[in-house]
Amino acid sequence: MTYRKLSEQVAHLTNPQRSDTFVKLFRNAVREGKFEGAYMPERFTLPKSFSRRGGGASYNREAKEMLFEISPAFDRWFDETNRELAASRKGGKIKPSMEAIEAGLVDFKVMAAETRQKMQASFKKGQSLGKSRAKNKKK
Repeated sequence: MTYRKLSEQVAHLTNPQRSDTFVKLFRNAVREGKFEGAYMPERFTLPKSFSRRGGGASYNREAKEMLFEISPAFDRWFDETNRELAASRKGGKIKPSMEAIEAGLVDFKVMAAETRQKMQASFKKGQSLGKSRAKNKKK
């Protein structure tokens, strides 16, 4: 049987800024019996940096260390949870970038279709502008 610490698993997250949410979801999964886990006496620092309101200072939080057994059930749960945490964002639109497209956060086909529509609309606008100006010159 292979065991791993929660702090080691947090390091495998795609988006470390969601580590606090991952720890909450991990504890819920252990409580619900999706996989086995046990508390350890030490604590570890979450990779997420929190910022205080009003000031520019940031700080880190600590969480209680846990030990868990690596199993196919855990691997499935982690893959699904990691994907959800990487994709989900509160508010705002994801900026289109190569990294976002490669990570699957932005659909390239949809982006290409929107670009095509914008280009077509711009082309039609230019054609109609040209036609209206041509009519005015003939008079």
